[in-house]
Amino acid sequence: MRGPLKIISGRSHQSFAEEICAHLAVQLAEVELITFSNENQMVKIKDNVRESDVFVVQTSCPPVSDILIETFLLLDALKHASAQRVTAVLPYFPYVRSDKKDQPRISIAAKLVADLFQTAGAGKFLTMEFHSPQIQGFFNVPVDQLLATEVFVKHFQQNYDLSNYVLVAADVGEAKQMGKYATRMDLPMAIIDKRRIGNSEKVLPAHIIGDVEGKDCLIIDDEVASGGTLCAAADFLKSKGAKTIRAAITHAVLSGSAMDKVNQSQLDELVVTNSIPLGDKAQQTDKIKVLTVAPLFAQAINNIHNGNSISVLFKD
Repeated sequence: MRGPLKIISGRSHQSFAEEICAHLAVQLAEVELITFSNENQMVKIKDNVRESDVFVVQTSCPPVSDILIETFLLLDALKHASAQRVTAVLPYFPYVRSDKKDQPRISIAAKLVADLFQTAGAGKFLTMEFHSPQIQGFFNVPVDQLLATEVFVKHFQQNYDLSNYVLVAADVGEAKQMGKYATRMDLPMAIIDKRRIGNSEKVLPAHIIGDVEGKDCLIIDDEVASGGTLCAAADFLKSKGAKTIRAAITHAVLSGSAMDKVNQSQLDELVVTNSIPLGDKAQQTDKIKVLTVAPLFAQAINNIHNGNSISVLFKD
């Protein structure tokens, strides 16, 4: 028999965890998180979690290394506190872009991090949109991966006239994922053929596959980091005659000078989820629209806790 439901949050995105709790009508479990002067951390679970079904909500955001260690300590504390089951709820998975050995003598960091989470005490994972599908195979325990597809589709269908829209994949690798949006929204697709320069984050669009002239373009991608790829794509589409350019991006990392790039680009609007806390970044531009995925995570947590399928959260 499954124990009582407990939701625990680290310091990465507490407002997200609180929103999940509001949808589930439960209280956020009390945790004491301390960082000592020597930068060592200590975690103390103040609620009784013995034989409980515990979900630890922690996303990947700066300071990434500190957040990682904090998560490991939370998981380890729960393991030693005799929690019945511990699920790591990671809206944005850390080191997700380091998912393959495509150069000599480099680490497959996403696999290493997956192993460390499991060693620390995570017996199950709930996340949203890995950068690559093979990452799900890095785990030796069950992993449920949510998609932001329905959240974005509902937003655009309810708020925009899509009669002149075309969906744009930021690169060839996104084309398969784009098919889900094209089917749900009944829209044509275009694909940008791009070239990445070495290990830098600089990407140059080379060609466009499809018709965008005079069209309202909607770029779909799983992540925006430095903003270079996205903004270059927007500028490229404008040069090809696009009428308006919007983007729907699941994970808004927006690192470095990303906000300046967004402001100076041809993007008319950037729609993102709250899988990562934006903080004051959202205030630096009027181009950003944030959609919440906390209700989706809350429903998934409820289904997992009650032993129900989460496939009902995905539409065909």
